[in-house]
Amino acid sequence: MDASGLPLLDQRIADCRACPRLVSWREEVARAKRAAYADWTYWGRPVPGFGPADARLLIVGLAPAAHGGNRTGRMFTGDRSGDVLYEALYDVGLASRPTAEHAHDGLELYGVRVTSPVHCAPPANKPTPQERDTCRPWLVQELRLLRPTLRAVVVLGAFGWQAALPAFAEAGWSVPRPRPAFGHGARFHLDGLELFGCFHVSQRNTFTGRLTPAMLRDVLRTAARAAELPTESG
Repeated sequence: MDASGLPLLDQRIADCRACPRLVSWREEVARAKRAAYADWTYWGRPVPGFGPADARLLIVGLAPAAHGGNRTGRMFTGDRSGDVLYEALYDVGLASRPTAEHAHDGLELYGVRVTSPVHCAPPANKPTPQERDTCRPWLVQELRLLRPTLRAVVVLGAFGWQAALPAFAEAGWSVPRPRPAFGHGARFHLDGLELFGCFHVSQRNTFTGRLTPAMLRDVLRTAARAAELPTESG
């Protein structure tokens, strides 16, 4: 499929209103705002993936943050989880800058795309299984569009792992049964695709040291090499 299909998909995702609870929550957050962002016009819609249409490496998260992606309209942008992720991508040589502040800050990703299995900010950062499954067709379509160039995937967290594996199967990859178990540093081969597990870049994980910057860089660097992307050493 030609690359024009991905921008069209992103537009369709941004217009989705399929999950009443998520629609209500994301729009209420956008109206009420956080005091620190009182002068912002919140995005308040589903957040599409971010990165080039010919990406060789895909990073799969969980869902946008209420005052991060739901505010800025870009994946992992404007929250502390994104700060950790994009700084690591920059350190490895896969991003043009180490910070992600807003959708027009000039950040570019090199051969990498970032997406999530749920595109709306959920209450308490916890989508329901039904919401996860309702959103899955968007990820399936994104995977199909990326398949010609995609060579490696890093999945952040157990929720993302559980959501992504069925999507890979629906998108045409052969996923073994029983399905591979999630773990930090886990690596599996799926029909020409290298799949990596990584603890999520949540504040709980990064503040407690469960996931350190070095651990994240190691996974990203290994995945980038599997995708045959140039990386910075160190």
